[in-house]
Amino acid sequence: MARIGIIGASGYTGAELLRLVAQHPELRLSYATGDSQAGTAVADLYPSLAAAYPDLVFEPYDADRAAGLDLVFLGLPHGASQSIVPELAGRVGAVVDLAADFRLKDASLYPTWYGEEHHCPELLARFTYGLPELHRDEIKAARLVAAPGCYVTAASLALAPLVRSGVVERTGVIVDAASGVSGAGRPPKATTTFCTVDEDFTAYGLLTHRHTPEMEQVIGAQILFTPHLAPMNRGILATCYARPTAPTSTAALLDHLRAAYRDEPFVVVSERSPSTKATLGSNTCHLSARFDERTGHVVVLSALDNLTKGASGQAVQCANLMLGLPETAGLTAAGVYP
Repeated sequence: MARIGIIGASGYTGAELLRLVAQHPELRLSYATGDSQAGTAVADLYPSLAAAYPDLVFEPYDADRAAGLDLVFLGLPHGASQSIVPELAGRVGAVVDLAADFRLKDASLYPTWYGEEHHCPELLARFTYGLPELHRDEIKAARLVAAPGCYVTAASLALAPLVRSGVVERTGVIVDAASGVSGAGRPPKATTTFCTVDEDFTAYGLLTHRHTPEMEQVIGAQILFTPHLAPMNRGILATCYARPTAPTSTAALLDHLRAAYRDEPFVVVSERSPSTKATLGSNTCHLSARFDERTGHVVVLSALDNLTKGASGQAVQCANLMLGLPETAGLTAAGVYP
């Protein structure tokens, strides 16, 4: 049984980690922090977790409390991991960071896209990118992993096989994606209140969304990315457009995706148009593709649960690989319906 900690367990990704760890056969929670909720019972903040954690209380962060754990998840706001990872590296067996602090390999990109210099650029090269379907062998050997978020996971699983094999052009790729409100985190914001979001659908981060360079790094193509906020709790739907490098067809595109993900337990390729509800609570990404002969465009669609495969489930998938456990342990491929 591996002893793990969750630093930043009081947010939505932290709560999802708590849920997944509670049903995991090989992980035992030893430490859960939530500085803004320190002293609060987990069951009071998240009654859905009361049966699993009847007595657990969020603690303040203390590096000494984490020392000796087999693995620590970091579910912190962007920027916060940079001050914590140097304290934890070498004191815990492994770290999986859910934020973007160590995803980009080029430190010079952080001021442009995140508004400030990276505080420990020397650690960037030590982190492995945590998308198992594309980097499984590297993750198995890693001690430090930066797990990607929902938008990048959805777009990368949709496009990376086609770009890397030369099926589509590496320029002019467009990603339009819509996310549920939980992607904005638990703290209240004027833009995510019920009255603001309900009965509305908006685009944001126009031309400047911070996940753009990460998509380009992973997919290997020039990306125009436009995110949208949808009036739903969970889910991501990404519609991706690209130009083929040679004559193709819908059948050929689907065959290529099926071949790329033939042995993947958490990727479904189908002619069905993916839906967010089909992925609810699961660690599965649903993909489909079309070729439009009239306009000459390739269209690839991708749906996943932004808190599971797009965040905490993916982090657990990485942890399983790092700890030598079955990759699917504690995770479900089946969504909750209705």
